[in-house]
Amino acid sequence: MSTVKANDLMKVDGGVPTVKGQQLIPTAWVNFNGTSTVAIRASENVSSITDVNTGVYNINFAVPQANVNYCPILSCNYDLNDSPFIYIINTNYWQVNFYTGAGGTYRDMSGVYSAVIGGQA
Repeated sequence: MSTVKANDLMKVDGGVPTVKGQQLIPTAWVNFNGTSTVAIRASENVSSITDVNTGVYNINFAVPQANVNYCPILSCNYDLNDSPFIYIINTNYWQVNFYTGAGGTYRDMSGVYSAVIGGQA
C-alpha cells in the first residue's frame, strides 16, 4: 500500500476534497471574540465577522458555499440562561445570535466557536 503525504489538499476547482463522495471535512470554522472589538482568533475559510448588533454576528465565508444545504454548528461561552442559535444561512455567510432569557435581551459573547460542514458542489 502507498502512503500519500501532503500539507494541503484541494480539488482542481478550489473546493474542499471529499471522501468517497461524502463532504466530511468542515468547509469553514471560526473561533472569535465577540465583545468590544470583534476579533477572529483562528479560522479556516472565514474572511471576516460582521458585528450586526449586540449578540448578532455574520460569519463571512472567504470562498462562498455552492449551496445552502450545509450544516452550521455553534458553541460559545454561555451560562444556563443564554440561548445561542443560528438564524440566517446563505452562500456568503451564516448568522449566529445570542439571546439571554434572564433579561430578555441579546448579549455579546467573549468566546464564539462555529463550523460548517457541507455546502459545496
